[in-house]
Amino acid sequence: MLGRHRELLRFAVVGGASFVITMTVNYGLKFTVLTDKPVTALMIGVLVATVFSYVANREWSFRFRGGRERAHEAALFFLLSAIALGLNALPQLISRHVLDLEQPHVGLLTQEIADFVSGAIIGTLLGTAFRWWSFKKWVFPVADARPRLVRGERQDVADLPEEPAA
Repeated sequence: MLGRHRELLRFAVVGGASFVITMTVNYGLKFTVLTDKPVTALMIGVLVATVFSYVANREWSFRFRGGRERAHEAALFFLLSAIALGLNALPQLISRHVLDLEQPHVGLLTQEIADFVSGAIIGTLLGTAFRWWSFKKWVFPVADARPRLVRGERQDVADLPEEPAA
């Protein structure tokens, strides 16, 4: 089972590390220079984590997938990540500006819990699900597109079996 879901597990580890980066940057900014702009702080945190995520996903999670030129792959990755960033911010925007879960309408603790649940939990789940689907579909569409080591030797892409049609 581990072998069949290796990409997903690696994607989850990269996502976990990206989550830590996001939260560190988000709260660092939110409690210092962007105290009145919590959605902006979250978006900057997600952006910093996205740069890390591209490198980690390309070189580890999806290291055998590909099918695109590097520049095209990177452009698609960042475009789809921008869409995911919007999905990530949407619940917190709704929490703050539609449901008015911000001061002075609610207390500081309620505001912070609402921000965490809407931005860090719900937003992250939405963004992550979209990233997993879109990266496999458009950014790294071809399984075994990049050579891998086989018994200590490089294997050419032409020597790999074709992926079965779904």
